[in-house]
Amino acid sequence: MNAKPPQILLVNPWIHDFAAYDFWAKPLGLLILAALLREHGMGISYIDCLDRFHPEAPLQDPSARHGRGPYHKRRIPKPPGFYDIPRHFSRYGIEPPWLDADLEAVPPPDLILVTSLMTYWYPGVRETIGRLRRRFPGVPVLLGGVYATLCRDHAAAHAGADRVAAGDGAESLFRWIEVLTGFRPQWRFDPGDLDAYPYPAFDLQRTIGYIPLLTSRGCPFACAYCASRYLEPRRRTRRPERVVDEIRFWHDRHGVTEFVFYDDALLIHPERHIVPILEGVIATRRPVRFHTPNAVHIREIDGSLADLMLRAGFETLRLGLETTAFDRRSALDRKVDERQFREAAVCLLRAGFDKDRLGAYLLAGLPGQPISDVERAVLTVKASGITPVIAHYTPIPHTDLWPAAVAASRYDIEADPVYTNNAVFPCMPEGFAWEILTRLKNLVQEG
Repeated sequence: MNAKPPQILLVNPWIHDFAAYDFWAKPLGLLILAALLREHGMGISYIDCLDRFHPEAPLQDPSARHGRGPYHKRRIPKPPGFYDIPRHFSRYGIEPPWLDADLEAVPPPDLILVTSLMTYWYPGVRETIGRLRRRFPGVPVLLGGVYATLCRDHAAAHAGADRVAAGDGAESLFRWIEVLTGFRPQWRFDPGDLDAYPYPAFDLQRTIGYIPLLTSRGCPFACAYCASRYLEPRRRTRRPERVVDEIRFWHDRHGVTEFVFYDDALLIHPERHIVPILEGVIATRRPVRFHTPNAVHIREIDGSLADLMLRAGFETLRLGLETTAFDRRSALDRKVDERQFREAAVCLLRAGFDKDRLGAYLLAGLPGQPISDVERAVLTVKASGITPVIAHYTPIPHTDLWPAAVAASRYDIEADPVYTNNAVFPCMPEGFAWEILTRLKNLVQEG
């Protein structure tokens, strides 16, 4: 057994896509692992291939747009099968020579951990791993994350890593370290207890424009289009006071004012969870703002919760509506009915939220979904005083809707996840059409 703690390099890979933008996107899972490794005495280094604030990149203001902003990009060839799509394809993130220089500067690693997110972004993961191998030949590469979990066999065959870690990275991390380096770490915490985790290692970033918060894991719903239950089979929550402590820590130590909830079910059992969190935040008197790009469940919103969210500093509130075909939505989910949506909209507007801060996600491109359904949904949401936000459907393995998506898609999405890219509407039989996008965009913006 190797008695010396290993040096571990953690890498957030490039994105290959038609479009990508930093909508409060950070590799939270990878930075949680970094914090765990550091706390357990291992040497760590970190490289973010999506770093918007890299010294070689054009200057950006980290406080602009509440922390959001464009990635640097370089046009690259489209994947085969997308040549008929009239859009440019790009590598998003730092330039390869910048990455090479950064790799030269880190301590030689004994193990490399690479994360992954969207299944159709795996070409960027593969290119990143190829670059790592050229710089550190012989060093084992372990791939984890969402793509690795949802498409484990594909990742093992195509991503270029030595091993693929599916599932919760924290629970299997030390076993993999022993297998790949010979060093046997000793756990000093319970991986099932969310309150036992250290704060994610956001200090490894060059700039902290915002902080993602994960106050819970898992979701009690089993929506046909969502893989949350597969990725997080059990529902777990943090103690509200621990969440408030973390918000206070990042604000007081690093001056952070923008916080982003990554929860899949933030508002579930509000009196036990989000209500004491927000009451605690208000009591701290810190000038912070909150954003919910993952959307929140609508059915829990009443007048008192709407008022509390406004007073606590909710700036970007996204509602998980998905469709207004309420008489037919049971095949998709059972999250909300028409009465609950309309009552929640009234409560939010009455509390003081306006349409610039309120948005309701509407799925477009579902298998067999007529565009007319989406158009009616846009009009219904606008009539409620809330801004419609079109969310293009991504077919996801291990979801109830996956078989229908496979049957409806004009691509072989089972063979290659690159074809699940929601930018091309993979499940619409007529294919990608600028006219459809333009029509929906104009409908949202009218009036």
